Amino acid sequence: MTDHKPPHSCRHGQAHDLHGACCGGETEFDASKRSTLDLLAKGGLAAMFGGLSATLPRMAQAAEDDVLRIGYLPITDATPLLVAHAKGYFEEEGIKAERPTLIRGWSPLIEGFAAGKFNLVHFLKPIPVWMRYNNNFPVKVMSWAHTNGSALVVGRHTDIADFAGLGGKQVAVPFWYSMHNIVLQYALRANGIKPVIKAQGEALAPDECNLQVLPPPEMPPALAAKKIDAYIVAEPFNALGELKAGARMLRFTGDIWKNHPCCVVCMNEDTTKAKPEWTQGVMNAVVRASIYASQNKEEVAELLSKDGEGYLPAPGAVVKRAMTLYDEDEGYVASGAIQNQDEFQNGRIDFQPWPYPSATKLIIEAMNETVVSGDTKFLDGLDPQFVADDLVDYAFVKAALEKYPEWKTDPSVAGGDDPYTREEIMKL
Repeated sequence: MTDHKPPHSCRHGQAHDLHGACCGGETEFDASKRSTLDLLAKGGLAAMFGGLSATLPRMAQAAEDDVLRIGYLPITDATPLLVAHAKGYFEEEGIKAERPTLIRGWSPLIEGFAAGKFNLVHFLKPIPVWMRYNNNFPVKVMSWAHTNGSALVVGRHTDIADFAGLGGKQVAVPFWYSMHNIVLQYALRANGIKPVIKAQGEALAPDECNLQVLPPPEMPPALAAKKIDAYIVAEPFNALGELKAGARMLRFTGDIWKNHPCCVVCMNEDTTKAKPEWTQGVMNAVVRASIYASQNKEEVAELLSKDGEGYLPAPGAVVKRAMTLYDEDEGYVASGAIQNQDEFQNGRIDFQPWPYPSATKLIIEAMNETVVSGDTKFLDGLDPQFVADDLVDYAFVKAALEKYPEWKTDPSVAGGDDPYTREEIMKL
């Protein structure tokens, strides 16, 4: 197996504080077989996967046949994989594809992928970082699964009107190493609020915001019960909170970090090298599905929901809201939940597959300033440019994008002469 360990010297020329690691990974706690989101919610990424560390490299062979086996979590992040199956795009590429398998946890999805049970998956961006550089597993990021698609909501029992109002409050994040935590802490710092991690019940200063990790499904009921004051998470849990838990939208993350990534599409590098034509067909279908989802959000929301083909367990109304409702009709502009739309021109969730290297580098660099909990030693010495070049396979997705140039019409594609290059923008 190829050694994927990056040069060990730190790009800053010094060791990193473990509370501000040099990578945008996302954390989990242990490798038990509890529900996935519970695993995600409990602490350090390396700690969660500790039980897999010794065995993962030995399971690095993919399935021998050419049947496409998709593993996914029931969230909107999986949309391109699910649409490609539902619309028959894989078959049109000559690829036999089984119905995607719904997995309720990141740990079993990782185990299934590592063992070859699945050869196409979506992962939180830090998971392939951990797999490749901590465990020497030949995972490759093949494309982005979506852009935007997350938000910060607050309880109606609070008087929180802006990020400054989060001082002295309890806020839940889905995992420490996440785009959500990066964006939240960026906004807190800009408003003079210090993110802290304290025991529940411990006194907070007026300028401190206490962060805790909760599984996304627990966030709406915790907010409704006033156990927390706010939460930041991916869809459809914000839409669900609005409809079922009395949540009020404070700010969409895509209105702060323009067209940010979250989940990415991954494959085994050994498979991509052994079967390049097959891999290209897979990526052609994924790109085509991303374009379809971008152009037909309401139809796709119904298709994926439990009222449609049942890929997602959420009702159609919740998924539709999570994918489409992003305008003044809901009062989002008047309330300040959307402030940069004239400049950003994005949607509540968008679908474009190109994995901009600049975003990978930003995530890794941003974690140096992010307060987290858990062991992050495997992140020491990861150079942002090295990771952007080594972790991502750009060739297959670019060939597919050139075959289907309609991807350029998605609002999250960079403008200008070169759609493959962009400047990252974070703006309150």
